[in-house]
Amino acid sequence: MSMSFILISAFALTGSVVYCLVPINWATYANINCRPKQYTNINYREKNGGNVMTEISTRKRKMGDTKETAPTKPAAKWPSIKPKKNLQITPLRDFDLFTVQNFFSSAESKALIKTAEAIGFAHQGSLGPTKGEAYRDNDRISVNDPVLADTVWESGLNKLVSDIKIRGKVAVGLNPNIRLYRYKVGQRFGRHIDESVDLGDGRRTYYTLLVYLNGGPGEVKSKPKIDSSNSTGSSFEPLVGGETVFYGPRNKTVAEVAPAEGTALLHLHGDKCLLHEARNVTKGVKYVFRSDVVFA
Repeated sequence: MSMSFILISAFALTGSVVYCLVPINWATYANINCRPKQYTNINYREKNGGNVMTEISTRKRKMGDTKETAPTKPAAKWPSIKPKKNLQITPLRDFDLFTVQNFFSSAESKALIKTAEAIGFAHQGSLGPTKGEAYRDNDRISVNDPVLADTVWESGLNKLVSDIKIRGKVAVGLNPNIRLYRYKVGQRFGRHIDESVDLGDGRRTYYTLLVYLNGGPGEVKSKPKIDSSNSTGSSFEPLVGGETVFYGPRNKTVAEVAPAEGTALLHLHGDKCLLHEARNVTKGVKYVFRSDVVFA
């Protein structure tokens, strides 16, 4: 039986045209996937816990979400997060990038690590730069927990960002999609950009919130017992490495933030997000709490 074909064209990431021959009786219904053999100048975005490949150039193009390997976990019994007084912002680049010391107490940080380990992490990787994604190798938990998000927000962050306005919108809370990251020895997250997320009803995220749960002087005093048999790095060892590094034009280093227990790091994401990376952990284990500041 003979079969007719039609010629369909699509633009590839490189800007060239890719052609596909498709049977005419399926052309209307087929999910056509025309991809070039090689991507150029592509980096990796995070979007609401998902991953988006993005071309880093004057014209950024979103390629679409890829599936996460770390599943969403069920609700957990999180430790109590108490309200904080006298929290202070330390600007690293005006209000585009700043830190807040003692955002979580030492006890809160250690309790979050203990709870996260009880839930269990899943490995999070990527296809790598040769496939158009930034290198990523860490472990991750993702939970949808509006109560935890509200508790962290009301603990003092709401007051810190109350004066920030973006496109006529003000900060109203945290993204209920809470993520916790674990980096063992040798793990890192290559240069990438965090994506802004549309949560509906006029709400959109504009800031990434990272809170380091260990590292620095506080870690030396007392360390949570997790798994002493872990051959790739143990929480009994002080954390070395794992700095978050931000880059400006011409890959010039804008800021380098070393993990310190309880310290929060906030930075703009979306169109104005700085290219950044989580450097390789060379000793110990790095734990991070992650969410996003929502504006409306």
